[in-house]
Amino acid sequence: MINLQRVAKEIKTVGLYDLVLQDVQRFWKKNRVSEDEIHEAMQKRPEILNDYMQTTVEYNLSNIHIRDIKTDDLKDECKSKAKQVNENLASLRELEKYTLDFEQSATLVIIFSIEFFVLFSVQYFIVLLNLKDWQWWIYGLFASSVALAYWYGKKQSRLYATNKKIYDEKYLQTKALLEDLQEQGCIKKEDLMIEECDEHV
Repeated sequence: MINLQRVAKEIKTVGLYDLVLQDVQRFWKKNRVSEDEIHEAMQKRPEILNDYMQTTVEYNLSNIHIRDIKTDDLKDECKSKAKQVNENLASLRELEKYTLDFEQSATLVIIFSIEFFVLFSVQYFIVLLNLKDWQWWIYGLFASSVALAYWYGKKQSRLYATNKKIYDEKYLQTKALLEDLQEQGCIKKEDLMIEECDEHV
């Protein structure tokens, strides 16, 4: 459900993907690469496509390059599958943020930021407010916040893993439904492809 021609074009022309483009340039050992060369590099080194997908999700964009199916003119046998595809696409877009590696997610950054703020506050209370008599209580509070952050991080990590599994299953199901609809002549998959991202234009 990802449009590789669009991916190649965006890697070449959209500044957001400059780091991915640099990987492609290193692969070919030259500065100017064509869209065809980018496409070939993605096939030979799948991590290039993966980096593109990760970058896209990090910036709250979607790797689902399929638009919803218009069901008004479809026959009954096609309509129910098309509605299922549309529901799945909505779910996939909602779950897509969980395809990020948890270690690279905004959630983990927020946890570390809060802990850094708490540590700074601990030092402030002890040193600047001259609360040395209370320092063990304050350090205890900090240790409790570290334990809480660790527990919350583990909980979020499990949530990411669970939702990633749901995403993968729904992705495969949707792909199979789209292939069935195309075989039955209900849709043309190429007509559903989103050729460019509005946010990049």
